[in-house]
Amino acid sequence: MSDDDQKQSMTAKLVGAGVALAAAWAVQKIIDTAWEKTKGHKPPAADSTADDIRFSEVAAAAAITGAAVALARVLATRGAARFAGRVSR
Repeated sequence: MSDDDQKQSMTAKLVGAGVALAAAWAVQKIIDTAWEKTKGHKPPAADSTADDIRFSEVAAAAAITGAAVALARVLATRGAARFAGRVSR
């Protein structure tokens, strides 16, 4: 692998990581907004010790958030890699 190929590969990885982080942040904000509109309050934090928050609500928030953020990261990383492949051609 030449130095030029390594630079492009490293750039693609950095861009992919940045896009994945931005996608995860955006999905988190969308989930927070949707949760607030449907439930009337922000989703509970995993480390919340408030007595008025049921475990089922914490578990649902964690499952929804985890699945959506993981999917967004995968799609963003794959999209960035595909884009980098097109640019390098």
